[in-house]
Amino acid sequence: VTSKCLLMKAEMTGSKSGRREKPKDAFEDTDGLYDPECENTGVFKAKQCNGTTCWCVNTAGVRRTDKHDADLKCNQLVRTTWIIIEMKHAERNAPLNTRSLEKFFKETITKRYMLDGRYISSVVYEKPYITIDLKQNTSDKSPGGVDIADVAYYFEKDVKGDSIFHNSKLNVSIDNEMLHFEKTVVYYVDEIAPEFSMKSLTPGLIAVIVIIVVAIVAGVVVLVFTRRRKGKYVKAEVKEMNEMHRGLNA
Repeated sequence: VTSKCLLMKAEMTGSKSGRREKPKDAFEDTDGLYDPECENTGVFKAKQCNGTTCWCVNTAGVRRTDKHDADLKCNQLVRTTWIIIEMKHAERNAPLNTRSLEKFFKETITKRYMLDGRYISSVVYEKPYITIDLKQNTSDKSPGGVDIADVAYYFEKDVKGDSIFHNSKLNVSIDNEMLHFEKTVVYYVDEIAPEFSMKSLTPGLIAVIVIIVVAIVAGVVVLVFTRRRKGKYVKAEVKEMNEMHRGLNA
């Protein structure tokens, strides 16, 4: 399996020369396909740039910081230890056989991409979603071994019909029935949390955060107002009781 970094570089070279058009939905990450800088070993360099704009990436080549100028320092290539591949299959009446589905994907990943089966943490089916978890720590990966980031890249392109194996298209068949997917999303979890600022968050996420904050503030205001009203009521009640008591004594 060729490294993801070298594959991306080859794709960009092909696009620039006109030999191969850039796939419309090759990536689910926010930056899409870019021309990466690779180490001699084929892994991504920690710092990637497009002209004078630079950012830091993980071992999957996915941006994990805000974009800065060329003075940005990326001290290390942070390892992606967990990759979650989530697929939504086309609508169907009956659910798939869970055991057959799990067997198909585990065999495909181990045989087609040569990944050690112990890195396939789970294959979960919750109609219509299929979720594959790949986990691989730095200490787990042997020198020259297949990286889960490379496998996820090959797999995603296979599922989307843009296979890197040009003469060997992947047909997802469960119990002799072809399976088609409406959407595939890949999530990356690094051993060190990404470093994004609030300004880099999407407008939708910012809106959700604002709504939550407003709801919390509103709740606090209502609670304080309610307690104050309750306090005034108790004081008034005590005052009335005292007046009645004085009246009886008189």
